[in-house]
Amino acid sequence: MNIKKALVSTLGTAAVLGAGFFASTTSANADVRVSVKTGDTVSKIANQYNSSVSSIEKANGLKNVNLIYVGESLVVPSASSTSTTTTSSQASTPSQATTSTYSTNTNNSANYTGTNNYSSQSASTGTTSAASTTSTSGNSSSAKAWIANKESGGSYSARNGQYVGKYQLSASYLHGDYSAANQEKVANNYVTSRYGSWSAAKSFWQANGWY
Repeated sequence: MNIKKALVSTLGTAAVLGAGFFASTTSANADVRVSVKTGDTVSKIANQYNSSVSSIEKANGLKNVNLIYVGESLVVPSASSTSTTTTSSQASTPSQATTSTYSTNTNNSANYTGTNNYSSQSASTGTTSAASTTSTSGNSSSAKAWIANKESGGSYSARNGQYVGKYQLSASYLHGDYSAANQEKVANNYVTSRYGSWSAAKSFWQANGWY
């Protein structure tokens, strides 16, 4: 019985040493580039590749580590893949000390899950806001084109008495500069100050026949 115990103890110790050597080998891996998938966060990626949030933030110049997008490409400094970590844990299963370490890592992963949920919600909110902004911008551009068509058929050179150009602005507004760039600039300023948006200006035009 004593001989068997000694043999088991020796095998367990060998497994621990083997796991430590394997881990040190993988830590020398170079930086890697990963593509953000649905549900990913900086914390999750850092944990997965044995990196850190701050190093990923610095390497990619992130302004907000809680806001990343699906398909975005990130550089992960000094990365070590999860598959390597898992293999090390399996190889060291016979050792009680290594089993405790694996349990601690599992707890850390659980802690990260809480952070990930928050980060995922933030990313989702950011995506929704961006989609909303894009939709609003599209509506505004459509309304702007609609007004230009009604006013001048979209021509920068159209004239009607004192009213000039694509948006039929008063010549006094343009201060003698009838270039396309100045017409766009002055039209945007006029609509923003008077109506707040091109969509609102379009609604006014539809109700009154002018804006």
